[in-house]
Amino acid sequence: MRQLLERIGKARRPPLHTLGAVAARRLYESAAEVLEPPRAPLPRVETLVLPVGPGVERPARLYAPQLREAGVLPVLLYLHGGGFTVGSLETHDSLCRQLALRSGVAVVALDYRLAPEHRFPAAVEDSWGALQWLARHAHTLGLDGARLAVGGDSAGGTLAAVVALMARDAGLPLALQVLITPGTTAHADTASHARYAEGFLLDKAGIDWFFDQYIDHARRTDWRFAPLLADDHAGLAPAWIGLAECDPLVDEGVAYADALRMAGGVVELELYKGVTHDFIKLGRVIPEAALAQQAIADALRAALYP
Repeated sequence: MRQLLERIGKARRPPLHTLGAVAARRLYESAAEVLEPPRAPLPRVETLVLPVGPGVERPARLYAPQLREAGVLPVLLYLHGGGFTVGSLETHDSLCRQLALRSGVAVVALDYRLAPEHRFPAAVEDSWGALQWLARHAHTLGLDGARLAVGGDSAGGTLAAVVALMARDAGLPLALQVLITPGTTAHADTASHARYAEGFLLDKAGIDWFFDQYIDHARRTDWRFAPLLADDHAGLAPAWIGLAECDPLVDEGVAYADALRMAGGVVELELYKGVTHDFIKLGRVIPEAALAQQAIADALRAALYP
């Protein structure tokens, strides 16, 4: 990991927070899969358009490890990372293919609306709308909406945690929530934010920029942005939580796992030592990426093929 950080430093790519949102997205997309395995071939990959709210439709992509006629699969709704500001179906294509291939579960990735054009809570609304649509209409895709999970990495992990809370409140059953290096607190003020503020891939300046793009400071205690601040964490779907040791977000990930456990929830917490934020997308050079992907796949298979 240290050698990789040195190589990234020598490349002298401008930090995303020094660019406008459009240029940042372009730069992130150009580099997002460079350190991932080649996109694995799958029998079924389809581009979709999901109605996620009144007058709102969003692109999505379905990844399935078998053809439709081979049988009905359970489904994972996947929400990509990128600080609510960058990221797309393309930046997380390789990862979604790996999850579908390893788990035997269909993955539907959502291209939710991004900030600053669409500020909080647009991403939450899109994610929740997509989950509701899958619960009701997955059968139109040859999928089983009664066997449903939600997951995501980084900002997508935050969205997945929020959507799991909303699903509980709406009585929508989820088999699993997969939270990869999620943000869960309001003000980026834990000890790990200070410890890993610079030089560990995700810097304080970048976090501040992402937050400013997405949400007003006065709204940051809203649990739909900071799910650790929700009034009640009881009755939620079982959780698989994967954290990186050298990540500004690691403390709040541990805190969220603790909150779920103290509320009686079932939690599998994996802490990957010596790696940074976004390690899940560094599979060409970081073996922990493949280990985490397989652990997620195993958890999905156990939850969705009871």
